[in-house]
Amino acid sequence: MQPKIPEHLAKRAKGRDPEAFEQLIQLCMPDMYRTALAILLNDEDAADAIQDAILACWEKIHTLKQTRYFHTWMTRILIRKCYDIRRARARFTDLEDIKEPFREDSYNLELKEALSMLPEKYRLALTLYYGEGYSIREIADALRIPESTVQTRLKRGRDKLAKEYYGVRPKEQNP
Repeated sequence: MQPKIPEHLAKRAKGRDPEAFEQLIQLCMPDMYRTALAILLNDEDAADAIQDAILACWEKIHTLKQTRYFHTWMTRILIRKCYDIRRARARFTDLEDIKEPFREDSYNLELKEALSMLPEKYRLALTLYYGEGYSIREIADALRIPESTVQTRLKRGRDKLAKEYYGVRPKEQNP
């Protein structure tokens, strides 16, 4: 579920209050991790993207137009940082980078495995919608795509997950 961001904290952070900014980041950190992991599929790269996004948010906080959209604004920056890391990684891919060590943590490993089988556009939409509680409109705003595209990606992502991971064929829709 997307955290409720106290607007007074966002206003203080926009005024360059480091304590308020730190509190905002702590509220958003679980969502930031899930989003970065959905794109990068790697804890180390996710941590790098989060660190880069936090720094960029602090440096660009004055550009935040409406403080009530801090979380969406920060997520959009994080997504861009994830794509930057993916592009850089694609140029220097090593076989060791592809294998992820098995680690038991609080993140649902079975779901992580299932989601990793999906193309990134579906994985990201599903993670933002179900994992973080974003609305379809918020996802569309963050990814800068139409709401109908988000709905399509959610449907196709669920169908692919059902078919590829669980071996269930999606029900055909009647016209």
